[in-house]
Amino acid sequence: MKPMKSLSASLFSTSTSNPKPPKRAISRRSFLGTSLAVGGVVFVMVAIAQSAVAQNLVRFSGGVGVIPTGSANTTVRTVAAAGQIWVIRDLAADVKQDARIRLDGRGLLLGSGNNVGSNANQSVFATLFCANDGNVQHSSNLAGVPLEVNGDFRIDDTLSPVPPNPCTSPVLLIRSAGNGSWFAAGIPR
Repeated sequence: MKPMKSLSASLFSTSTSNPKPPKRAISRRSFLGTSLAVGGVVFVMVAIAQSAVAQNLVRFSGGVGVIPTGSANTTVRTVAAAGQIWVIRDLAADVKQDARIRLDGRGLLLGSGNNVGSNANQSVFATLFCANDGNVQHSSNLAGVPLEVNGDFRIDDTLSPVPPNPCTSPVLLIRSAGNGSWFAAGIPR
């Protein structure tokens, strides 16, 4: 009988001294906590992504180079055309509501004259016009960024002053830091 009492006492002390809940309860709590944490992370990521998308003011994809004719018909929103033909292979730009601009240009080169195919040692800046604010010039840093030998360039800057939201009939010009004339224009998308 003594061994039975001892066994019973041993079982009783194990069951009362071990406060751990059954493994099934742990896995449910753990699953619930993990699910809530993952759900919270997903919610925050979606909110950030939606905020970034909502901040786009205007976008441009592709570009056209200037073909000056010597007359006023190549002036765009009061900005005179460059004196020679310029070509651009590609252009992509995003302007955010807070006036940040990210612009990538490829192959902005002279399309005529003795220096055809060169960058003419130019530096460029960007100007956005919106019809609903009287065509105010919203420009990146006027000192510009230098064109690479192959005509590639990147502008990562803030336009000043901040453009209106919405920006109606947007026009984006790529301009000479030297004299302000325009070399190329973005195609709105």
